[in-house]
Amino acid sequence: MGVLIENLARFFSAIWGFVTPFALFHMAWSTLLGIVIGALPGLTATMGIALITTLTYKLPADLAILVLICVYVGAIYGGSRTAILINIPGTPANAATTLDGFPLAMQGLAGRAMGVATSGSVLGSLIGMIFLATIAPILGTYALKFQSFEFFWLAIFGIVISGHLTALEDPIKGWIAGFLGLLVSMVGQEGIHAYERFTYGTTELLGGFALIPAMVGAFGFAEVLSVMQSPPPQMAEAPRDSIFPKVADVLCYWRTIIRSGLIGTAIGIIPGVGEDIGAWVSYAAARRKSKEREKFGKGSIEGLMAAETGNNAVVPGAIIPALTLAIPGSAPAAVLLAAMFIHGLRPGPMIMVESPQFVYQVVAMVFFATLAILIYGVALSKVLLKILAIPKTRLMPIVFVLCAIGSYAITNRTFDIWVMIGFGIAGYILRQMKYPMAPLVLGIILGDLMDKNLRRGLVLTDGDLTPFFTRPICLVLWLITFSSIVLSIDPLRHGLESLYHGFRSRIRPGRLKASR
Repeated sequence: MGVLIENLARFFSAIWGFVTPFALFHMAWSTLLGIVIGALPGLTATMGIALITTLTYKLPADLAILVLICVYVGAIYGGSRTAILINIPGTPANAATTLDGFPLAMQGLAGRAMGVATSGSVLGSLIGMIFLATIAPILGTYALKFQSFEFFWLAIFGIVISGHLTALEDPIKGWIAGFLGLLVSMVGQEGIHAYERFTYGTTELLGGFALIPAMVGAFGFAEVLSVMQSPPPQMAEAPRDSIFPKVADVLCYWRTIIRSGLIGTAIGIIPGVGEDIGAWVSYAAARRKSKEREKFGKGSIEGLMAAETGNNAVVPGAIIPALTLAIPGSAPAAVLLAAMFIHGLRPGPMIMVESPQFVYQVVAMVFFATLAILIYGVALSKVLLKILAIPKTRLMPIVFVLCAIGSYAITNRTFDIWVMIGFGIAGYILRQMKYPMAPLVLGIILGDLMDKNLRRGLVLTDGDLTPFFTRPICLVLWLITFSSIVLSIDPLRHGLESLYHGFRSRIRPGRLKASR
């Protein structure tokens, strides 16, 4: 009871700390900018956070992270506007929203659809926020037991699971993308003895490929190239009905909201998976449990509510491992994690020892961002729709310039612009071949963690690999990783199923004789 009171006191103290004109001003403009970024097709939450990170260098650390979290929450919410009105998800997280949002808009219910999206987004963020406040301190304390052996397997586990869930039709492509990211992270001086690897005499590569230019290229410039080749979208009529969220929709589908919030938060905690998977899994679960399955895909309020609740619950869920393990739960959370290091913060297992109050500050930031999207969703939806009328032929060149400026501003190196362009072209080609980008970026982030902890573990054990497989946490992680790989490969899965059925058929006659 005393711990609960102490945590509540920290939370309300963090809330009160942001109730200042300066903090509220930054919260207001950054959330609005996030909604605009999410509403514009081709501008993703990841790219938005990466670009805004370059504008926060002069801000204090707490205000800088507040700005980035508000952009994050706003962008995931803003993408629902595009998904409902023009059948194009503003961000990948809103892909499931198009299934029922656009049909509702074509039926003349665009206002109600936008109200449902607002209520689902707000409630999903609040559910995830509650778990962020409760799970993060517990996980942070438990993470102190992690050593080099566990962190090595955690990196491998994150890449394998991310590759599997972001490429459900062909998990091997997801794994290839993840391990390509690991290879890219090996470039430069290694982290223990500063030995040069894969630099080929190029001094610019001594520090490796910078994370922000790589992410801006893979998610930003690649998206620009993809959007420029797509045909003009079909747009539904502007909403004529009320866009105010209806209490009846919330009360009618409260089970769906809670289920989707829990699923979204759980998906967010899994390293590198992301908001789009949270939305799809929540949508599938709602359809499976619904009494109105025939409406799904044709204009289902429940389906729209599930998708928007699920993807927004992923946001605070993805921040949980970023804070406590320094491993991002999604691509936008990866940029947020990098920004924390840039501003002198140290997320990881020591967070609850060195700066426990910061965890509750992050919870307060999510709360303010959620409050802001509720206000903007009700007050400015019709005004924000005018942004969708901007032709992409005018918008995308501006986005490319911002990508170049954002990449250059970090270290003032022209080389980083070329890195951004190179990763953008590579990302565009990989997208055309249906390779997901999230595992690639996660591999770049986790490569250094995996490399250092593998070698540290080998030094501690004098080259013995046994602890990597026998320590309790390691045992669980590598068994889950291995099982995920085996069960994702069709021939192996079918072989195991045939062995299982053969084993059951042999046992069944023996049971029949015993029963007689």
